[in-house]
Amino acid sequence: MSEEPSEGTVEETTTEGAEPQARAIKERGGKARSKSNAKPKSEGKPKKAKAKKEGGVAAEEPEKEASAAAEPAPPADQATPQMRSNGEVLDSLLAKYSLPENLVSQLKEKTSGLGLTAEQLERIVDEVNAAYIKALIEPGEAAGTVAAQSVGEPGTQMTLRTFHYAGVRELNVTLGLPRLIEIVDARRMPSTPTMTIYLDEEHRGSLEKAKEVVARIERIAVENVAKSIEYDMINSSFIVEIDTEVSEDKGLDLDFIAKSIEKLKVGRVSVEGNSIIITPETTAPEKIKRLRERILDLRLKGIKGIKRVVIQKEDNEYVLHTDGSNLAQVLGIKGIDTTRIYTNNISEIAEVLGIEAARNAIIREAFQVLDQQGLDVDIRHVILVADLMTSTGKIRQIGRHGVSGEKSSVLARAAFEVTVKHLLDAAAHGEEDALEGVTENVIVGQPVPLGTGIVELFMRFSKEGS
Repeated sequence: MSEEPSEGTVEETTTEGAEPQARAIKERGGKARSKSNAKPKSEGKPKKAKAKKEGGVAAEEPEKEASAAAEPAPPADQATPQMRSNGEVLDSLLAKYSLPENLVSQLKEKTSGLGLTAEQLERIVDEVNAAYIKALIEPGEAAGTVAAQSVGEPGTQMTLRTFHYAGVRELNVTLGLPRLIEIVDARRMPSTPTMTIYLDEEHRGSLEKAKEVVARIERIAVENVAKSIEYDMINSSFIVEIDTEVSEDKGLDLDFIAKSIEKLKVGRVSVEGNSIIITPETTAPEKIKRLRERILDLRLKGIKGIKRVVIQKEDNEYVLHTDGSNLAQVLGIKGIDTTRIYTNNISEIAEVLGIEAARNAIIREAFQVLDQQGLDVDIRHVILVADLMTSTGKIRQIGRHGVSGEKSSVLARAAFEVTVKHLLDAAAHGEEDALEGVTENVIVGQPVPLGTGIVELFMRFSKEGS
């Protein structure tokens, strides 16, 4: 009973003491608001936060801090170092590591627009660098031997068939083991040269426009427009009967064909009806036979080396596939897309576009052969072979006339082919062998410089009594 009044008095005094404080706070807040309304420091500043009743008197410093926190961020051109873009932070982080360019570009592409913090970016770069270091080949690894096994062993499982190309019956292309042998032998002319020609925007959507380009490319000879060619023994002259329908379809007339034959300077040329009469100066049977072949093989229009062109529709555009290849001249034809033209003749690519383009073609062609056969070979092995073939600036074959035959080691050359010749030539020229490779060390019975054999360990023994 005695405790109840004391509780009541405490409550009353607390309430009475709080009311004057609350009024004082309100008055201060009102004065602060009136001041801010009378003289605004900046147009974009928000109103100051009201002072809370709790904690006694509200100071002006917290109000200033709250207003400063609510102010908008400075524009991008006035950004502080802490507010740098992801790209700048990423560049500074990547400067610490020596990552390849394609990996750096992929990293920038994947992280852009994600709004990552500097700490998150740093962690990502560290993880990428760690994965890259782990993927690197170890010192002393037999990279060449592994590549040779990786490409050679599946090669024994390849079929020797020749497949149709891209579903076009008219064109065949060599695939499988014969094609792989062509590539590593660096043959100047493949057995089935072919080109894939993409057209520009004007010609790719129309079949008629595509046919116009074909007419400029496809090689038309006299034999393609002639019904028959006979030799008249009485008058000692050739009679070439022209198929008018075919010649008109190819955009050729009799006069043009006759003038083209005249340029051969084989004799007098005249036109009679649908036939062209050629009277040669010679009557010798052997020369007459060669002359007939020259007349039939005379190119009237088109590009040398391209015998036939097939039009195919691929992904809503018309693409040309050729039987034969002539990259240098096709690049000058109007209506083609020069950025997407391709030939399987690697030596042509090297002559026209350079050794780097030829290297890429070797990688593409070899990997395509392995892939079509369903053989899972890592592309890095194929890249190593291509690098070795093109490292001197010219395409070298993997053989005794190329990479293997040009090794600095006498014993390595002799171990490959024509042993006696290499040894006799080396002896005659007084050559020395530094025994730096695998083959020569196996021959002399030393440890090969691979794996643990690459390490040279020297020990200094302490002298007795010292």
